[in-house]
Amino acid sequence: MSGEQDSVVWHVRCRPDTTPDSHRRILDLLGDFTPTVQPLPPLAALAQLKGAGRLFGAAPERLAVRFRIQALAKHGIDTHVGVADTWSTAATASAHTGPNGVLHLPDHRAVEAFLSPLPVRALHGIGPAQAAALERYGLHTAGALAAMEEGVVCRILGGKAGRTLRDRARGIDPRAITAHRMPQSTSTFHAFDRDVYDPVLVRAGLLDLAVTLAERVRRREQVIRKVTLSVRFADGTSLDRTRALPQPSAHTEDLRTATFRILDSLAFQRARIRRITLTAEDLRPADEGPGTQISLDLAREQRLSLEPVLDRINRKYGRRLAGPAGAYRRAS
Repeated sequence: MSGEQDSVVWHVRCRPDTTPDSHRRILDLLGDFTPTVQPLPPLAALAQLKGAGRLFGAAPERLAVRFRIQALAKHGIDTHVGVADTWSTAATASAHTGPNGVLHLPDHRAVEAFLSPLPVRALHGIGPAQAAALERYGLHTAGALAAMEEGVVCRILGGKAGRTLRDRARGIDPRAITAHRMPQSTSTFHAFDRDVYDPVLVRAGLLDLAVTLAERVRRREQVIRKVTLSVRFADGTSLDRTRALPQPSAHTEDLRTATFRILDSLAFQRARIRRITLTAEDLRPADEGPGTQISLDLAREQRLSLEPVLDRINRKYGRRLAGPAGAYRRAS
């Protein structure tokens, strides 16, 4: 880690109620500070700043505070900024900022002091099932995880996941920040009236979100290439997972299948969930999709032929008058 931090990473985290349009405005504002901006829809972004302090005549922390003030003053958008030298450390820091909304970790000593006492669940990118597995072996803090032998962690979590999370607990993350334009996307969310761990309620909420997004995308005459599920837990931590669809689609069934596969892969067990957000990403015009293909699955063909009928009913009589019955089992 460079003591002068000529190259620093910002992880900018927006409030949970931030709209896609507001997120895009944050990306545009970041572009005023650096050309290297990587969107992390629906609520975050990364920025790589090289020599920005000298260019703007401000230290990294003061520059991040300046960005946050501009976001509030120009757009009314509240953000939290983690400043460090790696992606995962900056992302963890942005979830633990102080009163000024910025946490700057200027060197390795500061990174170690920040990460070491954190609950292992607070590490960016760790899932509840992974955290529970580590805790069963007495690894309750990031410091304990960082100090454990790599082979032991790999036996608990598996080779790749074990090495990755142990490195992140030590402030190591080799991933580069890649500048690219924000692909067109649209999202919707459901905030439960109370923190829930009932898988039936969670799946019902996700099905409702999938139906809403699919209807919206079909109305725009677009297709979806990727879907991102964002989950916010009762303790304030969050987790994002993205899955590419086998082929671009605007069918509710395809979006539902991809979404449920993400949910099943996370193995939440009894994690208490506060909010779920579903984002349809990398939207393209429908004529760029695979076109109509002959299928031998008669039941699927019948379901797909019903979609435009349901769309017309809902457009005429109001949103979600007609749709899957399973989507109506909602937390109350």
